[in-house]
Amino acid sequence: MLPLPPKWFRLPSLRPEWITLVAIGFLLLFCNGPFWSRLLAVQPLTSANWLSFVAAFALLLALLNLILTLLAWPYVLRPFLTFLLLATSLVAYFMNQYGVMIDAGMVRNAVETDPAEVRDLLTMKLFAYLLLLGVLPSWLLWRTPIRWRSTGREALVKLMVVAVSLLAILCIALSYYQTFASVARNHRDLRFLLTPTNYIQATNSYLKQRLRSERTFTPIGTDAKLGAAWAKRPRKSLTVIVVGETARADHFSLNGYGRNTNPLLAKQQGLINFGNVWSCGTETAVSLPCMFSDLGRSNFDREKAEGRGNLLDVLQQAGLAVQWRDNQSGCKGVCARVPNEDVRDSKIPSACPKAGECLDEVLLAGLGARLDALDRDTVLVLHMMGSHGPAYYSRSPDAFKAFRPECRTSQLDRCSREQIVNSFDNSLRYTDYVLSSLIDLLRSKADRVDGAMIYLSDHGESLGENNLYLHGTPYLFAPDGQKHVPAVMWFSDGYQRDFGVNRSCLVARSGQAYSQDNLFHSVLGLLDVQTNAYNRQLDLFAPCRT
Repeated sequence: MLPLPPKWFRLPSLRPEWITLVAIGFLLLFCNGPFWSRLLAVQPLTSANWLSFVAAFALLLALLNLILTLLAWPYVLRPFLTFLLLATSLVAYFMNQYGVMIDAGMVRNAVETDPAEVRDLLTMKLFAYLLLLGVLPSWLLWRTPIRWRSTGREALVKLMVVAVSLLAILCIALSYYQTFASVARNHRDLRFLLTPTNYIQATNSYLKQRLRSERTFTPIGTDAKLGAAWAKRPRKSLTVIVVGETARADHFSLNGYGRNTNPLLAKQQGLINFGNVWSCGTETAVSLPCMFSDLGRSNFDREKAEGRGNLLDVLQQAGLAVQWRDNQSGCKGVCARVPNEDVRDSKIPSACPKAGECLDEVLLAGLGARLDALDRDTVLVLHMMGSHGPAYYSRSPDAFKAFRPECRTSQLDRCSREQIVNSFDNSLRYTDYVLSSLIDLLRSKADRVDGAMIYLSDHGESLGENNLYLHGTPYLFAPDGQKHVPAVMWFSDGYQRDFGVNRSCLVARSGQAYSQDNLFHSVLGLLDVQTNAYNRQLDLFAPCRT
């Protein structure tokens, strides 16, 4: 039983309808900074329209109060409001801190976040939000006596509150319909910023998607077989697909960025850079399964993809050995049916300074010996940690920190934008080193293995532009920085001969617009895997294969 507070701090007893009204008012005023800021940006406050802002607040207050009134019963109200306050305080932190919008994809990201990623997000400011906006008002709520009526009278009062709320909603909506309808229609992103409705609706959508996902597995490419290019080949082949993380195309110096973030790749003979490639989504949970799927961005559904075969399944069906090495938070179901390895627990001090967290060079550990012993034609996927934020500084060792000062915290508001960009660009220089080292390794083994590397980042990142950070913004509203991704390729001379790759042709076409939709069909075409699942129109190698 909670101890009684001192007499001078005894809170007055309140009726439940006042509790709900105060709680909703608190949430709207103190936990919705991004919503009101965005509303002021699209509808600047003037002496002529200030009443419309008052009306907007009153409308939201009446609407949310109506909903909460239906839950305002003994043994329900306090626990539900406590959950609402605690959850909203956390959501408010991430929205204020990183400018994120809350939709079903963001909920999926939260559900699938692993402990290492959570560790990067824990800051003193987060705990301050939780304490001031969640714990403290919850404590006050439990200290406030609630004067309940008999069940019948309580139900009657609630009907009256609902009626008054409905009347207020109707009057305000009719009076300001043109203004509200115009803003809502032209700025649909506002619904992703209003707490607590945004995360409640997003969670509901996420759960519905999970429940309606197909329970049966649908294989694709069951007719897959290797074509004529595989006959009379002198050596085994290794095709390495490197999945980057959070890399921005406009921060690759190969694409004209002012800083030299690709000093080693720029020196690699035979490298092909594709500067106009776009992602399928803005978060790993979407982009990663989408880029290996045959569905394409326009038809992609995460739950549908989970119950459906993908590129790796088709390659394995054709007879190729397929392996997945992961230095990230998992393959999101892509590698579920192929051999896979999590390298984050590797005992290599130089590559793994923290338990359960390794630098990306760990992906190359032992790869030379594997190449020496390669006895099957293989497709190897390396899933990088890349530039995963907000702890960009931890994604590169000291030797690659060319840009200083760095932002040395996950609490990005404590850093200048220059520091944030410095730490992000340093992570790209390290990615440059890992990719270049992989090419050097494949080149060194060219006398015994025909090698190729295809690098493609899953999505980009916001670095403070328009006060937006990280990624995961709904695709419709996401800036290009979250969707424009880098892609580079390299093929050994033997690989080019074996698979008829015309490098000069690819270089000439490298400036054309491509997307992650091309990966599935391009890899099948490159490796001459014959199947009805293949679409030549989406094969970027098709015009450049002899």
